[in-house]
Amino acid sequence: MGKNTLQWLGHSTFLVNTARGTKILIDPWITGNPACPVEKEDLSALDIILITHDHGDHMGEDVPFFASTGDPEILVQPEVLAKLSADGVEGGTGMNIGGTATARGVEVTMVQAHHSSGVGSPCGYIITTEDGKKVYHAGDTGIFATMGTLGDLYELDVALLPTGSHFVMDDRQAAHAVELLRPKTAIPMHFGTFPVLTETADEFVRLVEQGGSGAKTKVLRPGDEMEF
Repeated sequence: MGKNTLQWLGHSTFLVNTARGTKILIDPWITGNPACPVEKEDLSALDIILITHDHGDHMGEDVPFFASTGDPEILVQPEVLAKLSADGVEGGTGMNIGGTATARGVEVTMVQAHHSSGVGSPCGYIITTEDGKKVYHAGDTGIFATMGTLGDLYELDVALLPTGSHFVMDDRQAAHAVELLRPKTAIPMHFGTFPVLTETADEFVRLVEQGGSGAKTKVLRPGDEMEF
């Protein structure tokens, strides 16, 4: 048994490595991502790919490459899966909000998000590793009250929350989302990539520390990896 780790690859792209060696790539925007410190060729032998919605800064253009150079299980909404199939991606599993699928020993639960998308609807994911650790990737979203329900249902170890405003939650909303979700650790994402987004997550950190959730905050730099 190794350690559960996650690595921020910029924007909303994360690589999760479970203690049992399962590699999960979330929102695989590698090529064209100005904050991503790796090339697509650096990500080999992926086991699972999750995509929150089909905007270019989340689905990217590299899924066909990953599918052709490995054998990842791709879990997405049926409409997004059809879009990938039209691009030559074979296989994959369609699922929808509220459902849980098991892939390579990892449980993946699709949950709602409030945003827009080209096809399907935006979503988030709660990943439960083989040893029971839980990571929530919110996708692109504004705050919604039933984040409190997710906090009630799942004892979250990590919450990955967009904080950059304009297209997603701002610092104030994201900090209140932490109050609802009650994770052990909150990590900001989707900030600083473009000039229109909030440049830093400093205000998010300040507001979470002032709140009563008891959550710790961890601000990663692109390429940083942490154990959970």
